[in-house]
Amino acid sequence: MRLLPLRSFRAGLLAVSALVALPALPGPLAPVAAAAGPRDSFADLAASLLPAVVNISSTQSMQAKAGGERPGPEVPMFPPGSPFEQFFKDFMDRNRPGGQHPSEPQPARKMQSLGSGFIVDTAGLIVTNNHVIDGADEISVTLQDNTTLKATLVGRDERVDIALLKVQTDHPLHAVPLGDSDSARVGDWVLAIGNPFGLGGTVTAGIVSARSRDIHQGPYDDFIQTDAAINRGNSGGPLFNMNGEVIGINTAIYSPSGGSIGIGFSIPTNLARNVVAQLKEYHHARRGWLGVRIQQVTPDIAESVGLHVASGAMVAGVNEGGPADQAKIRNGDIVLRFNGQDVKEMRSLPRIVAETPIGQMVPVVVWRGGKEETVQATVGELPEETMLAAATPGSAAKPAEADKPVEIAGLGLKLAPITQDLRDKYQIGADQKGVVVTEVTPDGASADRGLRQGDVIVEVQQEPVNSPADVQDRVDRSRKQNRKSVLMLIQGTDGLRWVPLPLAAAPAHEPG
Repeated sequence: MRLLPLRSFRAGLLAVSALVALPALPGPLAPVAAAAGPRDSFADLAASLLPAVVNISSTQSMQAKAGGERPGPEVPMFPPGSPFEQFFKDFMDRNRPGGQHPSEPQPARKMQSLGSGFIVDTAGLIVTNNHVIDGADEISVTLQDNTTLKATLVGRDERVDIALLKVQTDHPLHAVPLGDSDSARVGDWVLAIGNPFGLGGTVTAGIVSARSRDIHQGPYDDFIQTDAAINRGNSGGPLFNMNGEVIGINTAIYSPSGGSIGIGFSIPTNLARNVVAQLKEYHHARRGWLGVRIQQVTPDIAESVGLHVASGAMVAGVNEGGPADQAKIRNGDIVLRFNGQDVKEMRSLPRIVAETPIGQMVPVVVWRGGKEETVQATVGELPEETMLAAATPGSAAKPAEADKPVEIAGLGLKLAPITQDLRDKYQIGADQKGVVVTEVTPDGASADRGLRQGDVIVEVQQEPVNSPADVQDRVDRSRKQNRKSVLMLIQGTDGLRWVPLPLAAAPAHEPG
């Protein structure tokens, strides 16, 4: 199975969307007071919505290279010297446009992509997916009555995959309202309408199958899943509730073949609404920014810091000079609430921050030192390219003991203070503080959690360490507190991360 954006086939590969019948209703069951009865038809609702759904055609110039490289079918691979190799090569050369020789420069070719969109303003504003128009030289919009209009790009947002277009018209267009996607419940009826391949409006029906789906397409994933059939060419089309309001923008499907199997994903309108408004006003999306790098709070991490429930987002890095840094948010804090909204899991924090007005001061509740603390943060604007947080700068650590590696009992680790030789060997930065991992027991707890030679332990139980003795002391204290794990901040080749290491019982003889 694979996850596919609803990109249309290129010219010459057009296919007609599959027609999907409504699912059969179950037999009589015990009455449920709040349940709505089955609908006899969606015809009236569909008729009122179809004029607002449009076909979008984008054209992109593709310049072929000299030497025979050009878009289109390639010569099949055959063993060198095979008679079929020369046969196919001669065939392809004879069928080049204008009988051109392979060494001659090839003319630019027009590649066409098709998708859908919907009108949100009678003056001609149209919402679609960014991937429908990405890289386009020309964009055309075909209305329900087959009128074709040239469109201009108002703005686009790659992170959420939304684009806003504008067409000029001498009369008001039929627009549809954006509804409250948060009110859609699993099991509610929905209509998906698209205008694929210029064939005209295509209507399918189904239900909301799931909410808050993360399909790993971006940092703000919060998709509505539906079994209403949506196929290629329906990208950017609307998902309607039974009040005729748009609650989603059809964006991706999960499919082994590229066709609908009843697993489609739509961007909720409550996420899209602010993006569309910002594209209209600023021509790009402006998002709130806190300036932290975060990671998931696992049960082991929660236990190691005394948090009863594994929730929130753990800070694994703070951008110097950013909003979090100015608010005194620290590496190792766990953000539990932001501006009054609970942060139930890591991925919810970027969405909450992004939707917070830029410049607004908000309360941030963090778990720090075994208790809740509240700090005030002023939300910044997300930079175009956010820099990853680096370790706290400082002077090079001076060894507090001999350079000989020390084994940390029960963790499968040997550690040493940072020396110039170790900096050179493991390419450790000149300002890096901490203790170097010099050996990892293959079948030990540390190896299981991904620690490697050359990693640097920066903090243990949210306290800085500068020597193997510091690490051993924090581990011993955690054992005395009957903790099941000890929390370490690790600087590796892929950046900072918090790692909870399970604590075995202390051995009979520990190194002094």
